[in-house]
Amino acid sequence: MRGRSQRGMTLVELIAAFTILALLSVMSVPLTAYKVRRDKERDLRYALKEIRHAIDMYKDEATRGTFQIKVGTEGYPETLEMLVEGVTASGRTDGSKLKFLRRIPKDPMTNSTEWGMRSMKDDPKSMSWGGDNVFDVYTKSYERARDGTPYSEW
Repeated sequence: MRGRSQRGMTLVELIAAFTILALLSVMSVPLTAYKVRRDKERDLRYALKEIRHAIDMYKDEATRGTFQIKVGTEGYPETLEMLVEGVTASGRTDGSKLKFLRRIPKDPMTNSTEWGMRSMKDDPKSMSWGGDNVFDVYTKSYERARDGTPYSEW
């Protein structure tokens, strides 16, 4: 018989407490995975928007004649690195360059700075790059979003 000075939990109470704790832990795993995926999707949208905006700014400056463009590029950059390295503007004597990106954003789906690229001549859904210019970018991930669309089509 237990006295009043001995307090504690019985074996049944311990089993019930651990069972409840285990159920709560198991239920939190899908919620955590959902949040991680949603965060990656948000980061992918932001990175694509940032790169596409830089490509558009490059094209706008090329159209204005701010710098010399290579024949056949239609005023789009030849590589993504050109957006980071910059181009020398016509008429500038100080050697400074116009830069459109500070760095190439990391693709959150592949965890790499390697992006799929499309040129003006490529099919909008193609996964191969013609190499003439960079008209658009996409993730190289083969995963699909919750609505079923491939991330590469975003």
